[in-house]
Amino acid sequence: METKSEHACFGGIQGVYTHASEATGTDMTFGLFLPAEAKDGPVPVLWYLSGLTCTHENAMTKAGAQGWAAEQGIALVFPDTSPRGDGVADDEAFDMGQGAGFYLNARQEPWAKHFQMWDYIAEELPTLIGAEFAVDLERQSITGHSMGGHGALTLAMGLPGLYRSVSAFSPICNPTNSDWGRKQFTGYLGKDEGKWAAHDASLLMAEQGFDGPMLVDTGTSDQFLDLLRPETLAEAAAKRRQQSIIRMQPGYDHSYFFVSSFMEDHVTFHAEALYAG
Repeated sequence: METKSEHACFGGIQGVYTHASEATGTDMTFGLFLPAEAKDGPVPVLWYLSGLTCTHENAMTKAGAQGWAAEQGIALVFPDTSPRGDGVADDEAFDMGQGAGFYLNARQEPWAKHFQMWDYIAEELPTLIGAEFAVDLERQSITGHSMGGHGALTLAMGLPGLYRSVSAFSPICNPTNSDWGRKQFTGYLGKDEGKWAAHDASLLMAEQGFDGPMLVDTGTSDQFLDLLRPETLAEAAAKRRQQSIIRMQPGYDHSYFFVSSFMEDHVTFHAEALYAG
């Protein structure tokens, strides 16, 4: 692992690191904020998964999360959204390929060789961070924005017991019925729609739900509402009687101005779960 940068930040350290990934077969870069408490021992971890076109850097510099995480003594991990580099498949559109891995394991060529983001986020990167830094992997929670909100919700429901809480900002809630999903799932997973359900938060909620608390915020002025389909997740959660807070925030759009406005709520929400018991 190579240290790209480290900066003092709210009494802790905001670092950026690169490593060779076995899951993706490429070099991967991630950001990691460690609060001051990490000097004295392992701290809980909150994963932040970013959206389409983003890298590890977007949320790290725009979400305003470090100050709130420092108050709660929580580490923040900012992974990249896909494998990158020469020889990595890409698409001319912004919504597939490099920058748009959708947090799944691709099964179709030319994507399968590198686009193994589910395994990277759920297994490889936690193992690496747990070995190299003072983090407590028995206390993990996960959040994300847009495509990253989709990833956070599907990973949390698809891996029961791994995360103590889940939240999302403007998540893609029903990708099997959205242009932000059908194209990508066909390319990554194939035409058999039966294989898509494991990566659809609304279908997962209806089928099994999440074994912990959930918080979801979406703006009423989000320019992508018809693609996000938040009503499908809300309906499924209500039918399941899922422990959840699902809010439509008046006047907010899809930007990081929205994310940063509610970041304190989300970090505090996760802190309650991470420090419970």
